[in-house]
Amino acid sequence: MEPNAVKKKVPNPADVHVGARIRMRRMILGISQEKLGTALGVTFQQVQKYEKGATRVGAGRLLEIANYLGVPISYFFETAVFEALEARGPSGAIVTATDAFDQFVKSSEGIKLNNAFLGINDPAVRRHLLDLVVSMSRNGQNG
Repeated sequence: MEPNAVKKKVPNPADVHVGARIRMRRMILGISQEKLGTALGVTFQQVQKYEKGATRVGAGRLLEIANYLGVPISYFFETAVFEALEARGPSGAIVTATDAFDQFVKSSEGIKLNNAFLGINDPAVRRHLLDLVVSMSRNGQNG
């Protein structure tokens, strides 16, 4: 590394996880970063930093966020990501079996799909839709 090169700070995986859970809950509720920031007394840029894990969310701030988003504070620590903190790939990146799933569920597309699916009140229709998607997935993998 060159003497004047700046070493980029890598966010703590726990901070990234908590930030992703904040983002996911905010998006599920349809709340903008600006609206959340206003409620917390911070800028939307600060909310962005929290959500990316670039800025650690303190305990008091996390409690404010939990209250505003209507979830218990434990919501931000759910899932098994912390068990995987020791499992690192060759680049030092955390490797988990559910990375692709987690990323999809947290994406705008995943959240919209889940909300739309939950909006279907008839269990039979939901089951038929699920069967269709599974069938299409199998055909796509085999064809």
